[in-house]
Amino acid sequence: MSNERTAILNVVGLTPRLLGPHTPRLAQAAQAGGMIRVQPVLPAVTCTAQSTYLTGLPPSGHGAVANGWFDRELAEHHFWKQSNRLVRGEKLWETCRAARPGFTCAKLFWWYNMHSTADWSITPRPMYPADGRKVFDVASHPLSIRDAIKRDLGPFPFPAFWGPMAGIASSEWIAKSAEWIEEKHRPDLSLVYLPHLDYNLQRLGPDDPRIAEDCRAIDRVTGGLLEFYAQRCVRTVVLSEYGITAVRRSIALNRVFRAKGWLTIKDELGLELLDCGASRAFAIADHQIAHIYVNDPALLGAVRTAVESVDGVARVLGAEGKRAAGLDHARSGDLVAFSAEDAWFNYYYWDDDAKAPDFARCVDIHRKYGYDPVELFIDPAIAVPKLTLAGKLLKKKLGFRGLMDVIPLDASLVKGSHGTCPANSDEWPVLIGTGESEAPIAATAVRDRLLKVCLG
Repeated sequence: MSNERTAILNVVGLTPRLLGPHTPRLAQAAQAGGMIRVQPVLPAVTCTAQSTYLTGLPPSGHGAVANGWFDRELAEHHFWKQSNRLVRGEKLWETCRAARPGFTCAKLFWWYNMHSTADWSITPRPMYPADGRKVFDVASHPLSIRDAIKRDLGPFPFPAFWGPMAGIASSEWIAKSAEWIEEKHRPDLSLVYLPHLDYNLQRLGPDDPRIAEDCRAIDRVTGGLLEFYAQRCVRTVVLSEYGITAVRRSIALNRVFRAKGWLTIKDELGLELLDCGASRAFAIADHQIAHIYVNDPALLGAVRTAVESVDGVARVLGAEGKRAAGLDHARSGDLVAFSAEDAWFNYYYWDDDAKAPDFARCVDIHRKYGYDPVELFIDPAIAVPKLTLAGKLLKKKLGFRGLMDVIPLDASLVKGSHGTCPANSDEWPVLIGTGESEAPIAATAVRDRLLKVCLG
């Protein structure tokens, strides 16, 4: 059995459409190592795609039904949880370890990256002291890695990982962390997450000519890793999770439900909070998918009819549809809605922006009732954004409490989204470097291709 070592580079948002003159090193890798288009798993979002690639299972098997879901027992919504124990099924590195005792794995910024069986891991994890501060940091396994890598590379540039300042710096740091792990530990498998394309493809949309610069930037970072690993005789595979399509409209299902009288809204300090557990029906929005939870079973038919009548909704899955789509899991909504390719679901439920919850205008990925790509923007109404941000940061450093409330409440700013399966396979994710170029494969088949590479 081969003892070849492997690095899998997850270049988020990479599609056949983006491979070309602006990505020369990635294009060369595809030409030399073969490229396969991957029919995305549904929903085509981060947590679901990664879990499917690593287990070979659909969401009904591994449980990652989206980036977020509603826990019916706790009556709480959850987004961007990190425990790997949430993902069922045998992980790629566990299968490799069973076949080759002593096989080691480093998991760098892939999601569900805490308390796993990987040998080394690094993942974004802010600290939240009791005084209300949010201190940017990473978590690691073993714990000693955190201080050692920050000492060598400097702090992880968290604002560049998500929010209005998101950009290439986070992918550069992650790439350096992969080199750092390789030099110190020589894992048999390195899983490396490079998110840069995700940002402006959502901000600007894939048709914007400025995306060419983002392609050049991630090609430079990825190309550097390809060369680094080649020098160390590590075989590299490049894959992506989804393709981002241009959007021109958003859908606020919770506002539809509010108009029907199905939401329960609480007044807290003059602002409105959604009480999911007390609502008769509500939606947890996530890009181009919405999990709809119906607490009043008598309403199921009426809710489905209402959702199907909303402009931009492409289809609604009930029990049978969820089974056919591999989404019949306890975490899934009673109904699952997918948008058209040119639309996406926002989580908004308030009718008056003055009553929006305080976290709506902040980068707050855990409290919102859905994924919010508007967090990639600074409110255009802020006259001097850099000065405003600097002032708010200074107040925090001086110990004053305050909100970083610089995010707009304008869903029309978003120009790209993902989650459904694009009709054009040029906008599907890719698998590069397995030595094959052939007809598209299902996302559930990617794991077997990766196993073949890892084990020889």
